[in-house]
Amino acid sequence: MDVHLIDGTYELFRYHFALPGHPREADGLEVGAVRGVLNSMLQMLEEGATHVGIATDSVIPSFRNELYDGYKDGSDVDPEIEGQFPVLEEVLMAAGFTVWPMIEFEADDALGSAAIQAAADSRVERAIICTPDKDLAQCVTEDGSDAGVIVQYDRRKGVWYDSAGVVEKFGVKPASIPDYLGLVGDTADGFPGLKGWGAKSAATVLHRYGHIENIPANVDDWDVKVRSAAKLSATLNDNLEDAVLFRLIATIDAKSVSLGDVADLRWTGPADNVEEVLLLNDAGRQLERIKKLAAERS
Repeated sequence: MDVHLIDGTYELFRYHFALPGHPREADGLEVGAVRGVLNSMLQMLEEGATHVGIATDSVIPSFRNELYDGYKDGSDVDPEIEGQFPVLEEVLMAAGFTVWPMIEFEADDALGSAAIQAAADSRVERAIICTPDKDLAQCVTEDGSDAGVIVQYDRRKGVWYDSAGVVEKFGVKPASIPDYLGLVGDTADGFPGLKGWGAKSAATVLHRYGHIENIPANVDDWDVKVRSAAKLSATLNDNLEDAVLFRLIATIDAKSVSLGDVADLRWTGPADNVEEVLLLNDAGRQLERIKKLAAERS
């Protein structure tokens, strides 16, 4: 069986910007993006998905804010989006999905942690992390890995990433993704990387050395050709602690959720309060789809 692990935070942002707003009739609270995510999740079920877990950033600040002051804290998030997180979690749970609302950790941590645990189960053919977020590329497994099969899937673009796909996209193997982000930074997450280190230089050096600590301190010992190598080496030597810190920030915490029995992720139908919750959020059409799916899988 396949296990689909969904980045609920990404999906909420995606549909907020893709769909017109929809203030719910009861009180005017914006729920357009929530309805979009629910539609998308039901479509996955209709297309054959059986085991689904969805992670959300219930609270945007995480333990990483204690590591680095500049890390994303949600202060720039549109209140219309932020206000939909608790509604999204309630709607998805009522619809019968397993949801991980993350507080201390992030949705990315939950997805990576769940993927590793699911892939280790002999019943699981693939753990599919559904997000375009480059952080999660670190969880993709090498061919023939004893840890099982983890792939990444960009649902919007319809693009799959196995280990070879990660190398093609970033120039480094999955295990080097945190090091890569430690050098180049991640503006979306609010940490800058090291000055002068770009995607091409980081990929070239890490493709050869794998991890930051393996890069020779003396540039004369580098056996790869990189433009401005001496300057890059000096920057890395002078800012090694920052690079290691940024790598830590970019590293998925694989112990953030306990998956338990992967069989519990099987979608078998909605919760008892589904009608009340969906009608409150003007989702009567989705209610009929859920009932039909439940009948088909009973």
